[in-house]
Amino acid sequence: MTTAAPDLDRIDRAIINALQGGFPLCDRPYAAAAAPLGLSEAELIERLASLRTRGVLTRFGPLWKPEALGGEAVLAAMTVPADRFDEVAGQVNAFPEVAHNYARDHALNMWFVVAAETPERARAACDEIAAATGLAVLPLPKLHEFHLDLRLVA
Repeated sequence: MTTAAPDLDRIDRAIINALQGGFPLCDRPYAAAAAPLGLSEAELIERLASLRTRGVLTRFGPLWKPEALGGEAVLAAMTVPADRFDEVAGQVNAFPEVAHNYARDHALNMWFVVAAETPERARAACDEIAAATGLAVLPLPKLHEFHLDLRLVA
């Protein structure tokens, strides 16, 4: 599966590159993040909204460790018929517990992350996704955590 490269100008690229390493914790975080980029707070917020609307960013927010808060994150996979892939992706993505969703060239062709407030809710969400789609969900609970610090350069 290939997608066209997004149309990003110099400022869009600078925003994406700068904000992957953290976000200020202060009274006006957008203003503090905008200043080094030479933008106003309003300009940064507008640019982030545009990047989301255009599908360049799918989300903008913190990454929580559910386990540290008593919850659980589970990688899950499904085998989805090609003619139902978009329909099922919509059904899966409608669950608030689903954080990421990926298409893969494999028998298990849809992968996603379920993050919930409790381990029981994570399992229930997987069961509800299976019931909603009529397809089996293979939950793959985390056995060991690896810290990669992945950064994408725009």
